[in-house]
Amino acid sequence: MTGDAPPHPLASRLGYLLKHVHLQLTEASARALAPFGIDGRELAVLAVLATDNPLSQLEAARRLGVDRTTMVALIDVLEDKGLVERRRSAQDRRKNTVQLTPTGQDCLHRAEHAREEMERQFLAPLAGPDADSFVRALQTLVIAPRTPDSA
Repeated sequence: MTGDAPPHPLASRLGYLLKHVHLQLTEASARALAPFGIDGRELAVLAVLATDNPLSQLEAARRLGVDRTTMVALIDVLEDKGLVERRRSAQDRRKNTVQLTPTGQDCLHRAEHAREEMERQFLAPLAGPDADSFVRALQTLVIAPRTPDSA
């Protein structure tokens, strides 16, 4: 659909528009992150783990909004790539924390620059203030409380 106008009956349907923008963004993200051997989900994990206070897998899963099983699989993949390592917590020996390796820190730094540039290019069809407003509007929608319909 890239470059094509949506079919008239769908041109104003939010779900249709969001789906196709998401597909385009996912493709652009995959191209931008391919040189680093990671995908967008893995980059998100690296970004969440790049804190001063080491996080457990469960804490990282909560921050990302993914279930524990998915997080274990993501950490396993990142560990196999040498980007993270599990360590016994200094505060609670029953708990493991996950930390970036030096290779993971470098990958995160370089991949974040590529992601930022990809997003800048992706939003280029919008004027600068419109792009900023669009991102702020999405942030608002993500955090807005939802109430069930009373009907």
